[in-house]
Amino acid sequence: MSVLPAITSALGGDWRERTSAESRLLPQGKLSGPMPWVIAIMIGLTVVATASGLALRNTARAARADVAGGVTVQIVHGAPRERDQQAQAALAVLKATPGIAEARLVPQQELDALVEPWLGTSAGDDVNALPVPALIDVRLAGSADPARVKALGQAVRRKAPAARIDAQASWLAPVFEAVHALQWLAGGLIALLAFATIATVLLASRNALGNHRSTIEIVHMLGGTDAQIARIFQRSMAVDAAAGGIGGLLLGVVVTGLLGRQFGALGSGMMAAGGLVWSDWIAICCIPICGVLLAVITARLTVLSALRRML
Repeated sequence: MSVLPAITSALGGDWRERTSAESRLLPQGKLSGPMPWVIAIMIGLTVVATASGLALRNTARAARADVAGGVTVQIVHGAPRERDQQAQAALAVLKATPGIAEARLVPQQELDALVEPWLGTSAGDDVNALPVPALIDVRLAGSADPARVKALGQAVRRKAPAARIDAQASWLAPVFEAVHALQWLAGGLIALLAFATIATVLLASRNALGNHRSTIEIVHMLGGTDAQIARIFQRSMAVDAAAGGIGGLLLGVVVTGLLGRQFGALGSGMMAAGGLVWSDWIAICCIPICGVLLAVITARLTVLSALRRML
């Protein structure tokens, strides 16, 4: 039973001895250079960009699902009495039409609340005194494709000639296009940050090689291989990248939380649907791991390439 602790102790002692020797070859104090701080900034910005892109994706998905079967019927008529009659007739036609999940005449109180920010009305004002159309909110059992909307409009206009029918998705088409463009922008920013991280690690590795050139030549003369030297540099880079990655993740999560609180305070249903789910947070937490792997691979390839040219 005492063999296992002995083996573990021997392996630990060997690892500490090798690490100490490598530290003498490439001395570098923890967080002594700018590399951890640079990587922390890169990871933090990547976390914010990724969280923004995922939130925009969730917002677009929720909005599309919400308005996929949504149709709005407007009764545009100058005479309030005629407008109300046609609205009731249109509502009756809609409720009798197959494939309609829900049809609701928007109450006057809701119309007052809708027009108040734009027309300056206040609670208690009569919406009939304003040229505001009557609105009917319709939910189809399926999607509101153009052919279905056209057929529904023809049926409604037989009883309500002043009716105008529109798919709600068509109103939000410019919003969806803007969200899609912002998603591409977030993806481009992530790619630029990855490229900047690679460039930073490459320059830092070349600079470290230049500072330790004479030591590396002696190690080669004593039988050290390029792979052994590269392993020293990539281990040092991994420590710096891990420290910077953890700090950047914490910074990015804090900034993301503050931004989410600000957008949540807007009180918009569309913004409320754009929160991050657990799978999004898992992807965000994997960003520092990807950053460490990217830094280590870049450092190894850079050092091996430079050593082949150096010696």
